Amino acid sequence: MTPDMIFVLIMVIIMLGALLFELGSPAMVVFSVLTIFMITGILTPKEALSGFSNEGMLTIGLLFVIAGAIQKSGILERLMKSWLAGSRSMIVSMVRFFIPVSLFSGFLNNTPIVVTFTPLLKNWCEEHGVAPSKFLIPLSYATILGGTITVIGTSTNLIVHTMLVDYGFEGFTLFQLAVIGVPITIVGLIYLFTVGYRLLPEYKGFQQQVKEDSREYIAELIVEPSFPYMNKSVEQAGLKDFPGLYLIEIIRGKERISPVRASTVIQADDRLIFSGLISTLKDVQMTKGLTLRTGTDLELDELKNGNTAIVEAVVSHQSSLQSKSIKQSKFRSTYDAGVIAVHRKNERIESKVGDIVLKPGDTLLLLTGRDFVEKYERSEDFYVLAPLDSPESLTRDPVKGWFSIIIFAVMILLVTIGLLSMFEAMALAVVLLFATNIITAGDAKKYIHFHVLLLIASSFGIGLAMSKTGLAQWIAEGLLAVGEPMGLFAILLLMYLMTNIFTELITNSAAAVLMVPIGFEMAANLQLDPIGFAATIAIASSASFITPIGYQTNLIVYGPGGYKFTDYIKVGIPLSILVMFITVTIAYCWWF
Repeated sequence: MTPDMIFVLIMVIIMLGALLFELGSPAMVVFSVLTIFMITGILTPKEALSGFSNEGMLTIGLLFVIAGAIQKSGILERLMKSWLAGSRSMIVSMVRFFIPVSLFSGFLNNTPIVVTFTPLLKNWCEEHGVAPSKFLIPLSYATILGGTITVIGTSTNLIVHTMLVDYGFEGFTLFQLAVIGVPITIVGLIYLFTVGYRLLPEYKGFQQQVKEDSREYIAELIVEPSFPYMNKSVEQAGLKDFPGLYLIEIIRGKERISPVRASTVIQADDRLIFSGLISTLKDVQMTKGLTLRTGTDLELDELKNGNTAIVEAVVSHQSSLQSKSIKQSKFRSTYDAGVIAVHRKNERIESKVGDIVLKPGDTLLLLTGRDFVEKYERSEDFYVLAPLDSPESLTRDPVKGWFSIIIFAVMILLVTIGLLSMFEAMALAVVLLFATNIITAGDAKKYIHFHVLLLIASSFGIGLAMSKTGLAQWIAEGLLAVGEPMGLFAILLLMYLMTNIFTELITNSAAAVLMVPIGFEMAANLQLDPIGFAATIAIASSASFITPIGYQTNLIVYGPGGYKFTDYIKVGIPLSILVMFITVTIAYCWWF
């Protein structure tokens, strides 16, 4: 090995470790390593920045805008809600819901699909007395499986396609991956409808738990005339500092004050609504002039009124809230929302709400203003799970929605018959959306996930460094030395396993970019068509079923479904094995 190869290998290992242990957001970790490669001369500035002008990366950005325009219309939500209403049994409901969802995810980004349909499914489950945990993991898995059907179904498919083009090959056609994607989607859904369904746990949803056990989460105290801090602010009265409790709302006659700010003035007969460790109320009752309201049955829904709403939000991988306590992040003032409760791994965190240090996957139950969903539904800090009847959804225009879908469908047709490239078609679609005023520049900015684009663009440079220094060839030769005596099928299986392990532990985009140069070197050494290797890597980097951290849709349903880490392992391992053997078998027979 040359010194450059050793240096790149060490930096890649450090990068993988940083991603695994969540030492920073994935985009910043990969970008930092890319910057080091540029500074040390491993890559020239032009090479390091080549990913930022990459056609595949730009196509993904355009697809975010198109998916956002369709999501904004609310048409898919309403169609699926009415379609689901006709279901008469659990299995029939799953079949009716997840088959169309899989088809949608073949053409639209699956993150907004899961964010959109999670509250819809939760509401349906609660109305029918069904545990949401029976439906939410399948929702994530169905979108992952469906995304493998087309080259635009997932960002990883487009990344691999673009790398093929960059290496001088033709790349995938729009439906070329369907030869694998359709079979694994059919088999995967059958598994979920039968074996997977039985392996899924029966947990109550987070919000449902709080509703049923509201006395364990919510307490009410009355401000008596003898309270020494009458007409003083919340901060002056020391109401922010009760051990284990968090003041989320003040009820003053018919007025509701929420979220409560430090400057809010306390008045006689105010009803103070606290959340947190209700077991610590004995300390609060010692405070002169504050009386615990007995005989009250204040429930979660009673906190809502015309000006406030109760919303669930899941902390994302790229969130700026990570590694900060709720108090340190100034959550109340930053987001104009009060935290009622925080759940992690199907357990309520037994800590003062303000002192909870947030992690990706944590689910927050929030008391918010009515404009919260509209302001933060596309925030990079968390995935906001808004109910279908939220104020923002009531203003959606179905005519513009249908026009968005028609534009997208026409573009897909033009790509399929070869009149336009994917990038050209998506760029034209976005121009038409702007020209018809379906979306504005402000909308487009909200829809684009810039952290995802930064991760993808930076990852291209990492892959280039591996190829340029010869590290990719060295790893490929090592893998061939292990797998070649066992035959080509074993080599494909080994490559799939490596890619899939990277996906489960780090991110799908990084896994694809790391493995594609290795796959191409293996194909060159064996003098075989690289398309088969590329297809295997594309599917393996998307097929994340075993952990909640490997794919963002798994993380989105983690908290709302009340899942434990082991639930993904129990349901996901059989599905991963099925998908792996189907993928490798088809790739072996079809391309070799």
